Amino acid sequence: MVKRLLSCVREYKKDTILTPIYVILESFFEILIPTLMSYLIDYGISKKDMSSIIRFGLALVAAAISSLVVGVLAGTSAAKASSGFAKNLRHDMFHNVQNFSFSNIDRFSTGSIITRLTTDVTNLQMAFQMLNRLGIRAPIMIIFALIFAFRISARMSLIFLVIMPILFGGLIFIAVNVHPIFVRVFKTYDRLNNVVQENLLGIRVVKSYNREEFEEEKFKNISQRIFDLFVKAEKRLAFNMPLMQICIYTVMILISWFGAKEIVASGNNPLNGLTTGDLTGLITYSMQILMSLMMLSMIFVMIMISRSSAERIYAVLTEKSDIVNKPNAIKEVKDGSIEFKDVTFTYARKADKPVLSHINLSIKSGEMVGILGGTGSSKSSLVQLIPRLYDVVEGSVCVGGVDVRDYDIEALRNAVAMVLQKNVLFSGTIKENLRWGNPNATDEEIVNACKLAQADGFIREFPNGYDTYIEQGGTNVSGGQKQRLCIARALLKNPKVLILDDSTSAVDTKTDSLIRAGLKNYIPQTTKIIIAQRVASVMDADKIIVMNDGKIYAVGTHDELMKTCDIYREVYESQNKGGKLHV
Repeated sequence: MVKRLLSCVREYKKDTILTPIYVILESFFEILIPTLMSYLIDYGISKKDMSSIIRFGLALVAAAISSLVVGVLAGTSAAKASSGFAKNLRHDMFHNVQNFSFSNIDRFSTGSIITRLTTDVTNLQMAFQMLNRLGIRAPIMIIFALIFAFRISARMSLIFLVIMPILFGGLIFIAVNVHPIFVRVFKTYDRLNNVVQENLLGIRVVKSYNREEFEEEKFKNISQRIFDLFVKAEKRLAFNMPLMQICIYTVMILISWFGAKEIVASGNNPLNGLTTGDLTGLITYSMQILMSLMMLSMIFVMIMISRSSAERIYAVLTEKSDIVNKPNAIKEVKDGSIEFKDVTFTYARKADKPVLSHINLSIKSGEMVGILGGTGSSKSSLVQLIPRLYDVVEGSVCVGGVDVRDYDIEALRNAVAMVLQKNVLFSGTIKENLRWGNPNATDEEIVNACKLAQADGFIREFPNGYDTYIEQGGTNVSGGQKQRLCIARALLKNPKVLILDDSTSAVDTKTDSLIRAGLKNYIPQTTKIIIAQRVASVMDADKIIVMNDGKIYAVGTHDELMKTCDIYREVYESQNKGGKLHV
């Protein structure tokens, strides 16, 4: 896991490497300062030697300035490296998510992916910066301080070696107990994001049903859950600081106690043993060790938090798409013919019941095919197999006489345009949205597609016409306008197969009829599949497929199905109330 995450450093390796070098230099200069101070006290101030005071004083100033300069350089390079690391992490995660199949996306909720791209990456960025700077500085300071302390008095410095194992043992014990709590915290964060997302997307429904209080209570409960988990974790982490302070202040008391005795015994003479300057140096080194241990404590807490984040990020980075290209995949779709050969499909491999069962179907290139069926009859599941948004469990789906699994995915999806049930427009002008279908489309091609989708009329009524700005999610256009814009966008792809998944449900029957007539007359070579709830939307199709419970119940023309299919006849009569249907 660590190797994969560190691979995201990439172009910031230089700053990542320079930071520890600057930190080591900074630590070295800081470690020199207590020794120079002890020399200043023992050989300058105590002996009233002005030349020694000036010499050691200037050395102290030089060491302090040098420490400041390399410290600034260390901070700058550490910030640049960690920010770049986070940027690359987000890029790699987002890039991998773009390659996910629908089944991969189903494994991660939208809220979870958002949390991983934001909160989790930020946690890892902070941990990376702390490890790259403080994680190097603290151990180096401890090692240097111990070395210089041993130079002053090896016997006094043994106190450090006795206390430190106790401290590290306590930290490890805390770590083992805290990590599982943070794992639960970030899973709860996912649920929080899902609640917020659902609320914002469905805010009109929430307000129309006066469910604001219910949504607030739901949000409050999950926020409280996060609060409780964090409090639980922080209570255990709170033992970290007292443990560290007990250990380090015990060291200082012991050093002061035994040091004072040794100074009295030596007569404060450097030749006979410990001096006041030496004791000052030892106390300063003990304070530096204290500060370094505090840094380690901060790093320790950050690692506990970021460890869970790292595991969640790693899961996204290493998730492999279920749908990949074969070697030497076919990059051209011959025509829009479609054939389902004994297809069985489930969203979950271990599902008790298949979504689609033993589907056999043949559609000629250029045909207009209607699909009817009740809610849950798997109409959308059927057509999602054509552009290989999912892979079949058994059997095969062929487009242009070739199994879709043998095509290059990009080539296949360029040949299949699909307008889904949930129409999505992005923030930007109408032209920018339409050019999702074809980035190089001319203004003339855009207008022609919109005329075919019956969208040109209402677009020209806007003050800015095709340059009208669409708000995020298309909130400033009606449902029917949104559907027609999405159909026009799909037509700009010049597809060999066009799938409209209940994409005219929000338009009136006259407009629906005009759209169908345009599709039939102006793109005769394109295979057109229309999923609809209204019989009027499919009755003039070349063939109509009636689905029920994940199976094809009947296939035929309108007249044939009226005679042979009870489900179709019941739907027709219920919508037409026994009269003649006008389209």
